[in-house]
Amino acid sequence: MISVNDLYKRIGDVQALDGLSFTAEDGQITGLLGPNGAGKTTCLRTVFGLLKPDSGSAEVEGINVAVSPQEAKQQLGLFPDPFGLYERLTPREYISFFAELNGLNRKEAKAAAEKVIHDLRLDDIADRRCKGFSQGQRMKTALAQAIVHRPRNIILDEPTRGLDVMSTRVLRGMLKDLRDQGHCVLFSSHVMQEVAALCDQVIVMANGKVVATGSPAELCAQTGHDSLEEAFIQLIGTDEGIAA
Repeated sequence: MISVNDLYKRIGDVQALDGLSFTAEDGQITGLLGPNGAGKTTCLRTVFGLLKPDSGSAEVEGINVAVSPQEAKQQLGLFPDPFGLYERLTPREYISFFAELNGLNRKEAKAAAEKVIHDLRLDDIADRRCKGFSQGQRMKTALAQAIVHRPRNIILDEPTRGLDVMSTRVLRGMLKDLRDQGHCVLFSSHVMQEVAALCDQVIVMANGKVVATGSPAELCAQTGHDSLEEAFIQLIGTDEGIAA
């Protein structure tokens, strides 16, 4: 479980987070939905310990990220940009490397890498260099790196950006599988279809604050609209930054 409690963060002249609070539960996919500049990425970077809040706290499995960053990170998996893979490494080498970075010894890392390669059906490319991989192959390798140390919580920042339709479908399926296994999945997006297709809970953000929380159906019912996009526009009070 991930808890964000009254987070404030100012970046330059911008109040990026302004008293942000929400909880992302185990066994659910929680989406941060908001226009560009709403504070979604700042929030996720704070949860992962890449940014320190001005006040408030982020907790992972009850661990305060600012107080015990390494302990908290061991409970987190961060899905990276699939296009940023180390192309000279094979998936097996890449995944094992990150397993060791997350606290596993070499023997444990090797075993964990073997398991996640099997689980994500990467056996046929596990010993090929990542250079020249398709989008789908890159995406699977990136996700394997994020979950190799078996974290309870997975964080993704606009995960389908740059992916084609088939790769997006594969990723959605894998995220649903992680949810069904009891993981807490938290991701940011401004794409309505993505949120509606994936999320059990949606946190609607604007100007660094939560303006509404609920399932896609609940948000539609709350606003009297049939589509999440129309509900979202009403909730944030503008159509600026909406993506189709």
